[in-house]
Amino acid sequence: MSMTFRTAKMLVVAYVVLSVLTLGAIVVLRNHPDLVTDAVWVRATIVVLSSLLTLLFTRQAAKGSRRGYLRLRLVSAIMLVAIVVIVALPGAFPVWLRLEQAVCGLLLLGVVIDINSSGVRAAFAAK
Repeated sequence: MSMTFRTAKMLVVAYVVLSVLTLGAIVVLRNHPDLVTDAVWVRATIVVLSSLLTLLFTRQAAKGSRRGYLRLRLVSAIMLVAIVVIVALPGAFPVWLRLEQAVCGLLLLGVVIDINSSGVRAAFAAK
């Protein structure tokens, strides 16, 4: 089953790395209120935590865990929808964060497509 999740794992690792780097950038830019607002801190923290959970669920699913697979499907879809909303809302977040979120969204879209493919779904339905 592990080979089935190769693409999802790579995308999720990229999501984690980007999320952590973004939080690091926020720490560095914390004295620039035009770039780093309270909403940016909250959003970035949520994204880092959700990316780490996504990685955990990906690893569980890759080992054959149905529960991990279900959780991966749920968290990746929910975060993708949340990211679409963040990117679409004008003025709610600085442009740089919306761009970063758009990249995160593309990574998660790849995960959602990969893990919801008929082959992956069939592998977990057969269990």
